[in-house]
Amino acid sequence: MLIRHQVLLTDWQTEHLKIIAKRNDLSFSEMIRVILCEGLLCSTNSLHPELKSKLNKDKLEKIILEGFNANTSIERKHQLVSELYFETRKITESINTILMKEEKQE
Repeated sequence: MLIRHQVLLTDWQTEHLKIIAKRNDLSFSEMIRVILCEGLLCSTNSLHPELKSKLNKDKLEKIILEGFNANTSIERKHQLVSELYFETRKITESINTILMKEEKQE
């Protein structure tokens, strides 16, 4: 389920997201979600190496490169986005569990 939030972006962030969203035939909002998922997965690999995801650093890089390739079909891009969302959701649920345990210990 999508929930509306107001997010303030700088001009350069907005311009970049508009360009890559158009290039990838995604909406601005979808592009923000994709970039957010990529960032979450990258930081998880560094901050929580004990958590294993199907999307390790190498696999994530392959998804990013294939998804950004102009020759990749829109159907394939949607498959990649779905996989990205699914794996990010699984790993963030694990991180949230860890963070809640840490919060209770404080």
